[in-house]
Amino acid sequence: MSAPFRFPKFFVTSPSPCPYLPGKVERKVFTELGGHHPTELNEALGRIGFRRSQSVAYRPSCIDCSACVSVRVLAQEFEPTRTQRKLLRKHADLEVTACKPWTTEEQYALLRRYLSARHPGGGMAEMDENDFADMVEQSPVRTYVVEYREPSVDGRPGKLVGACLSDQQGDGLSMIYSFYDPDGDRQGLGTFIILDHIIRAARAGLPYVYLGYWVEGSDRMNYKAGFRPLERLDRDGWRRFDAPRIEQAVDLSKLPSRRERSRLFVDA
Repeated sequence: MSAPFRFPKFFVTSPSPCPYLPGKVERKVFTELGGHHPTELNEALGRIGFRRSQSVAYRPSCIDCSACVSVRVLAQEFEPTRTQRKLLRKHADLEVTACKPWTTEEQYALLRRYLSARHPGGGMAEMDENDFADMVEQSPVRTYVVEYREPSVDGRPGKLVGACLSDQQGDGLSMIYSFYDPDGDRQGLGTFIILDHIIRAARAGLPYVYLGYWVEGSDRMNYKAGFRPLERLDRDGWRRFDAPRIEQAVDLSKLPSRRERSRLFVDA
């Protein structure tokens, strides 16, 4: 079967300190999501472990380390744990809106509070409004900013307490980056945002929610292993984390139609 796009050119970044494992050096391979079919290219690369950042798709290509592993949740089979069910009930009153990928001052203010509290020394700590706008708005694929707000009062939108930049793909949702109020009364918002995406994908008949990379040995990434069943990508393809190595095939003919997918954040 021929692809509807030309084989892209790939490039490799210079080595730099790993943000997840002390003493390690990271390197990435990347390509531009250009041409006439960026959506198809992004989805094809996503199935082999690439992630999107603005108009670029990348994946780790480290010389002496393979700790970064792509993971995705099997949305149709997902069963929340007791703790996760409590979080779903606790935050059930939040109003969720899928917005076009245009940034607002309110979103940026929330991002700054989140980064200052949770990742003060991270690579995004110095992100300014222009950087944030680039991250959100420079997308060649179908992208949303999913907002989570306190209940509206007298017709006025409630306080923004969480947001997630998400790509909608033919086989699921890809969570690019989420952030939330780190100081409010609502605990567990990060987990709730992931749960909400899993539930919406399942209701829409989409099989996966892509969570990016799980890094063995990194405490920052441990939370991703809490959403089961989970698949990881290795040399033999996508395999379950918590079951014998049985290949999970997807019948693409049973995926929702384009029209059905367009209502994903409306009907869920």
